[in-house]
Amino acid sequence: MTDRSALRKMKIAVVDDHELVREGLKAVLSKHGINDVEKFGTATELVAAIDGGKSFDFYIIDLELPDIDGFVLIEMIRARNASARIIVSTVHDEIWTLRKLLARDVNAVIYKSVDGIEVIDAMVDILTGKNYYCKGVRNALKEAADQSLHPTDRELEVLYQISQGKTSREIAAAMFVTDNTIEAHRKALFSKLGAVNVADLIVKAIERGYLTKNGGKSNLA
Repeated sequence: MTDRSALRKMKIAVVDDHELVREGLKAVLSKHGINDVEKFGTATELVAAIDGGKSFDFYIIDLELPDIDGFVLIEMIRARNASARIIVSTVHDEIWTLRKLLARDVNAVIYKSVDGIEVIDAMVDILTGKNYYCKGVRNALKEAADQSLHPTDRELEVLYQISQGKTSREIAAAMFVTDNTIEAHRKALFSKLGAVNVADLIVKAIERGYLTKNGGKSNLA
């Protein structure tokens, strides 16, 4: 088990466009003896600091930033430091958002509504080689995992084409397969998602994170 005193030696970068959030996180960290904390209001400021030679032991970042998408920032940090310890602090609880974060191998996901002590708990777990997800995140992931079997990659492609309003014949032509093959994929999708019609299929696909709210691909990879 990692002693929390080890955290006092850590350098922390906090990236959030809300000053109140930045100050709140700094106060929580300071309360636990972590005083080497640098605050950034934009992703650009952080990247400039890293490119200027600064390094951090932990990055606590928001997903909604005014200049660069949070997912892009994660990739930029990883490109500069493949072993970077990244904690995402967010208000977003959509399953497709959580899956995108897991796909990018972030070290922790914490909702902004949780007690600040969870940031400390997350850092301790990360130092012991574990990932940390707050209770709300764990519940959301468990609920998604409890659903019927997940669609295959081919079925997900058919699902996307269906969401674009294409017929089975049009999908078959686009995917260079037979109409019967597409019909088999459709039946599998209806079965796995428990849908009764196309509208219901789309709604459930969005709820489970296979499509975004606007019907686009969830882009989990």
